[in-house]
Amino acid sequence: MAKIISTCNVNGVRAAAGKGLLEWLAATEADIVCLQETRATDEQTRSALAPALDAGWFLSHAEPGLKGRAGVAILSRHQPDAVRVGVGLFQDGTWTPVAEFATLGRYVEADFDDLTIASVYVHTGEADTPLQDEKYRFLDAIGARMLAHDGQFVIMGDWNVAHTELDIKNWKGNVKNAGFLPRERAWVSSMLAAGYADVVRDVHPGVPGPYSWHSYRGRAFDNDAGWRIDYQLARGEIATRAKQAVVEKAATYAERWSDHAPVTVQYR
Repeated sequence: MAKIISTCNVNGVRAAAGKGLLEWLAATEADIVCLQETRATDEQTRSALAPALDAGWFLSHAEPGLKGRAGVAILSRHQPDAVRVGVGLFQDGTWTPVAEFATLGRYVEADFDDLTIASVYVHTGEADTPLQDEKYRFLDAIGARMLAHDGQFVIMGDWNVAHTELDIKNWKGNVKNAGFLPRERAWVSSMLAAGYADVVRDVHPGVPGPYSWHSYRGRAFDNDAGWRIDYQLARGEIATRAKQAVVEKAATYAERWSDHAPVTVQYR
């Protein structure tokens, strides 16, 4: 079973590969790395990550349905036993993705022995618009999958939801904005009530952050005015074994290779 698991929204895998992602992959001790917003086809993603794949990483990728949008992946030290693309459920033993989201490149999951890993990229949304309605439908579909899985499961990625006031620096200015709406926050609460653990929060209880996303605008990075929207939600025995959780924020603005930082959890 994997001991170190990381997740990061790369904000375009081709751009990130040229800014430091490849060097980070060469240095990380993670056994599994989930990526979001690859914004690239399978071929383009494999080309961008070629040095990492040549070094032994295995790639499981759900390419975007719309050019330059979304795309999620799982990089692993060992080849997965099975890979499923598109959020869905097993029906009569067959994986059946939800039709609306089957080809959007927002969900991929893979089995490693008795552990399932999922990489997810939730819509940004926009309050009181059809985009927000689609985001809610996607969260409902993810929730159905999470509730149906009764084994070892770690589902992670860019959720585009800050759960509590501790998860966003400027929460007062965002109470009516997508990412901090009551229904979004309630969805996270419902998953925790159903038995999932927000492992980073469990390791860092009662403190602001640690923030994983900082806008490129202004001095958000320098002032640590961020959002904690990149989660690892775990269920099963593995959920009790998180012993260290780190947001690998770059030392300086210039050293960033994404507006998100990797969120890395070490499990006993």
